[in-house]
Amino acid sequence: MTVFKICGLRQVDHVLAASDAGADFLGFNFIPGVRRQIQEEQAKEIIEEYRRLRPDSRARLVGLFANQPLGEVNRILHHCGLDLAQLCGDEDSEYWDQVDVRVVKHIKVSEQGSRDAVVAKVLGRVEEVVKRGHIPLLDKHEAGALGGTGRSFDWGIAREVAGHHDILLAGGLSPENVSEAIATATPWGVDVSSGVETGGVKDTEKIVAFAREVQRSSLPNQNL
Repeated sequence: MTVFKICGLRQVDHVLAASDAGADFLGFNFIPGVRRQIQEEQAKEIIEEYRRLRPDSRARLVGLFANQPLGEVNRILHHCGLDLAQLCGDEDSEYWDQVDVRVVKHIKVSEQGSRDAVVAKVLGRVEEVVKRGHIPLLDKHEAGALGGTGRSFDWGIAREVAGHHDILLAGGLSPENVSEAIATATPWGVDVSSGVETGGVKDTEKIVAFAREVQRSSLPNQNL
């Protein structure tokens, strides 16, 4: 089954809604200065309440970071009880390997150049992530943005990469288009943030609708 991640969570009711809808990953953004940033103590309180209310949930909790000091990242991971770290910046493989939990590495897909060249470049980056035991996430490249732009890239590129490795697909996904994205790109999993928001705030109905569409359209796959 296709797994899915609800990202940019900042309220416990939205965390509970995502978990109850079947989300496999719940994302909390610790990147300074971004709109969905959550403060460390706020995240800890939300996570503790979530674990108290849903002690049997198997959703894994993901902290998002970008170009932050390694010690800070590891401290937040342990303090908040996070299961994975999503690295959205320019962190190199030496950095990944010093993170205390498994990494989701954000790979930004630029569509500049020929299709074959783009696929080859993305595939090379994905292979580097996979060979180190981490999870690759593909998102659209936007100059000056760390991700979360709510814009998609050519899912055909993702499909060619997904033919070789399990990937998470992000960028511009919503309840309205996620079934098409799954059918086109055949990813291991999908990731959404702005696509389940109304007025910049998470929308429980949209979270449930996104989950329903993923589950309806999901494909058999291997577990990472």
